[in-house]
Amino acid sequence: MAAFSRSSLEELLKKRFFYAPSFQAYGEEEMLEMDGAIITPADVLKTSGHVDKFSDWMVKDTKTGDIFRADHLVEAVLEGRLDGDKQAENDVTSQKDKKKKKGAVQAIDNYTGSELGEIIRKHNIKSPETGNDLTVPVEFNLMFESSIGPTGHLKGYLRPETAQGQFLNFKKFLEFNNDKMPFASASIGRSFRNEISPRSGLLRVREFTMSEIEHYVDPNNKKHTRFDEVKDIKLSLLPRHIQSEGKTIPIELTIGEAVEKKIVDNETLGYFLARTHLFLTMLGIKPDRLRFRQHMPNEMAHYACDCWDAEIQSSYGWIECVGCADRSAYDLTVHTNRTKEKLIVRETLAEPLVYEKTVLDINKKIFGPKLRQNAKTVEDYLTNLNEEQLEALKKELDGNGKTMVSCADGNQYEISSDFITIQKQTITEHVREYIPNVIEPSFGIGRILYSLIEHVYWTREGDEQRAVLSFPPLVAPFKCLLVPLSNNPAFSKLVRDLSSKLRKLHIAIKVDDSSNSIGRRYSRNDELGTPFAITIDFQSVNDGTVTLRERDSTKQIREKTDTILQVLKDLVEEDITWEEVLSKYPTFVQQELD
Repeated sequence: MAAFSRSSLEELLKKRFFYAPSFQAYGEEEMLEMDGAIITPADVLKTSGHVDKFSDWMVKDTKTGDIFRADHLVEAVLEGRLDGDKQAENDVTSQKDKKKKKGAVQAIDNYTGSELGEIIRKHNIKSPETGNDLTVPVEFNLMFESSIGPTGHLKGYLRPETAQGQFLNFKKFLEFNNDKMPFASASIGRSFRNEISPRSGLLRVREFTMSEIEHYVDPNNKKHTRFDEVKDIKLSLLPRHIQSEGKTIPIELTIGEAVEKKIVDNETLGYFLARTHLFLTMLGIKPDRLRFRQHMPNEMAHYACDCWDAEIQSSYGWIECVGCADRSAYDLTVHTNRTKEKLIVRETLAEPLVYEKTVLDINKKIFGPKLRQNAKTVEDYLTNLNEEQLEALKKELDGNGKTMVSCADGNQYEISSDFITIQKQTITEHVREYIPNVIEPSFGIGRILYSLIEHVYWTREGDEQRAVLSFPPLVAPFKCLLVPLSNNPAFSKLVRDLSSKLRKLHIAIKVDDSSNSIGRRYSRNDELGTPFAITIDFQSVNDGTVTLRERDSTKQIREKTDTILQVLKDLVEEDITWEEVLSKYPTFVQQELD
């Protein structure tokens, strides 16, 4: 056996993608975990557009300095006035002359600063606490700035999303998938946004957990191999054509119909909308309080093909909890252009592809000496031109012999017809190269959790102090409460034995052997959402039977311990329902108290 080599081991771990530097393409040296780094180099987020565009509009109280997010403040004030002041609604919807909105006050989060300022002035909106005047809206970038390394020279940010680390590791993911398309990567972790005015509990916070899936597809084929499994699932959809009419009542369609009618752009996006619906309802989200709203054109990024939000209704209104977007090839393209590392797929063609293409050839012998230190800047500009732009440049040079080009450094440079040659060429390709498109479902875990809690919360009839959280068994933190009738020593051995058996069945339990009454112990665990309870009483000591209580109905059965454990296992794994249990076993009425 050869001597141990740490460097060889580390190379193997990187090669097989156990871990790798998260932003390796941007030259970061630190070795980081595969799930992605929280600290992100500024160059990464500059390229992705976050540095320049990831911002909200804020206003200040002119006297106290209190800060408010402008769109939320306007939205809250106008919603409060709508019942008595229909003119406010008319003013908001009249902005359709400038932009198409999704109806009434609902789309104010997409207004520009000047539009928000106009509404604030027109409706005399003041600081909500003091009644003081407000400043004009100003932009505020939502990222937390940081520095990397002891010198502080390398600027960074706390990541606002998990996606960028996934995009930059695309080549490793592709290799790990044996260069086969399509495939997906996923990440779950903390993200950070410097919210202007955090509010609404878990719905708007500065540090939160999110989960993002990046599904990479061929731009020429966005079908999904498993679409048939979900095509008949009905969704509550609020497409943009309904919103543009100022309406908010969704339509019911199967996802198959929605894709066929091009309401949803493609099968892969439709597949993830359906799977998102299944996931949320499996958690316990009520289907009649879940809808999928399509983004209006002004809401989507310029590169996006189609975007939908899974919105869940709570006491805060309809809240975006999951975003599903077809991001086209934007992310991989901008990082490829910035790093010069090709984030592409190479696909061997069954038959060669022959076509005409306008191509650029640079005469290095003239180009370099003439442009000198500016040659690289001009070359980068020219090589990034598309065919249409090359044809326009050729026409200009053919007519005038020279022209000026505006480059990325903000300067203009003169080039002449002897610098470059632009001509049609016949291209024969045996290997197709393309940048994949990305379908991205993005889940806000805190928002989903809060919405779920609201949906499963209720109180016992006739006693509002007895609250219940009706979590499905798969979601409940504890699956079963183990409760001896009292702290009598006779119960100790049974409690230990049952605890051990439940742990071996991988059933999460909570033992409550406090001195409170049995009813009070049931009640406080109902508040925790614990779906089942096993009770040990004096009869248990005598004949080895225990009771199994179901949280929502409070009904119980009484059987031998082994039978109860098997029934509980089936219930927790959702192989049977409580109704099926009651049809098989007699209902038990009351524990023996002595």
